[in-house]
Amino acid sequence: MTIQSLKKTFIYRVIVLWLSLGLSISALASDFATTEKLAVQGDADAQVDVAIMYYEGDGVRKNDVKAFEWYQKAANQGDATGQVLLGAMYDGGIGVRQDHIKAREWYQKAINQGDVTGQIFLGRMYYEGDGVRQDYAKARDLFQKAANQGEAIGEVFLGQMYKNGQGIQQDYVKAREWYQKAANQGDAKAQYNLGAFYIKGQGVRQNITTAKEWFGKSCDNGNQESCDLYREINQQGY
Repeated sequence: MTIQSLKKTFIYRVIVLWLSLGLSISALASDFATTEKLAVQGDADAQVDVAIMYYEGDGVRKNDVKAFEWYQKAANQGDATGQVLLGAMYDGGIGVRQDHIKAREWYQKAINQGDVTGQIFLGRMYYEGDGVRQDYAKARDLFQKAANQGEAIGEVFLGQMYKNGQGIQQDYVKAREWYQKAANQGDAKAQYNLGAFYIKGQGVRQNITTAKEWFGKSCDNGNQESCDLYREINQQGY
């Protein structure tokens, strides 16, 4: 998979996250024509909904350019959801020419309103050095802010940084603590990493049975590697 594809996958994951949190739900409760009518009248929530419908091809033919245009309308009204998702479109080059500078600017506008998804996206840019100079300190600060709001993705990134010693002293105990927080929210990646910590005895006393439990939960949440490890441990009699 190319970096571009990975970024589009990440962006899609966050868009789905918005929907799952109920932050933009009117599109799911009404047809496209009704939602578009509200959007044309200037309703920012409806504009975001229409953008998502165009992005997903839900009730209308998929059109990334139109999705971008509707996100832009909402963003220009100061809607934080529209701002962060407009930034995501610039970030991934979806429906518009890729522009990391504009992506960063729109993420920051959303962050200025306390938007947690903006914190995650801009943090990822600094974490990976994607369109900006890599800066683990800035990435950690943004992930910390998101994690303090209970955002699982921020917790996973913090766990990763403590695990790898990225811009911070390596600390398996703290890494395990952040993975635990995200795992308790049902994050499959965190559950996998927590299981791996119990297998290796990193930041916690080794416990194969507990590792198996976390791999099982991660598997149930769609992580195939966890499914394979669960099966392997089960075959060993645990």
